[in-house]
Amino acid sequence: MTSQELLASLEKSLAEKIQNKTEFRGETTCTISPSDLREVTKLCRDELSFDYLIDITSIDNFGEEPRFEIVYELYSMVLAAHLRLKLRVSEDAAAVDTVSDIWPTANWHEREIYDMMGIKFNGHSDLRRILMWDGYPFFPLRKEFPLEGLPSDMPDVAFTKVTPMEGGPFVTVPSTANAKDREPHARPPEL
Repeated sequence: MTSQELLASLEKSLAEKIQNKTEFRGETTCTISPSDLREVTKLCRDELSFDYLIDITSIDNFGEEPRFEIVYELYSMVLAAHLRLKLRVSEDAAAVDTVSDIWPTANWHEREIYDMMGIKFNGHSDLRRILMWDGYPFFPLRKEFPLEGLPSDMPDVAFTKVTPMEGGPFVTVPSTANAKDREPHARPPEL
């Protein structure tokens, strides 16, 4: 089966499940409903040979509804084909079903999304924070989370004051220079 045949098979198998399909530079992106996630991913793995889950990411579209978008990057080793699945999740729900039993690599990806964005994965066997400490009340990758962080009242676990950003390696310097010259990586390191 060629990539073209695979895409035709995908379209035929998932016609009623795909809300939107786009193709760009040989990559196919399908938007699906959160309620169809498990059915679509099982079909992709079992019948369409997408045997490798490359990554799962999340996007915060702050100010829009549904607020969150989850993106699944799939790959077929046999056919050398790439497929991207997207779904939108409202802030009120902020939960989708897990795919960690379909692709075990999803375990850590889902935990990271839960930890950084606050999106829960129903049915996940070990959904707990992976980067922040247990009990941390915020989700650092949400757009309303300030760059300088938030004060923490947890002594001996993290900083108890807001960390200053001034002079940091990834902070631009206010000036009349253009954006390229203000870029931190454009400045030579001070010896």
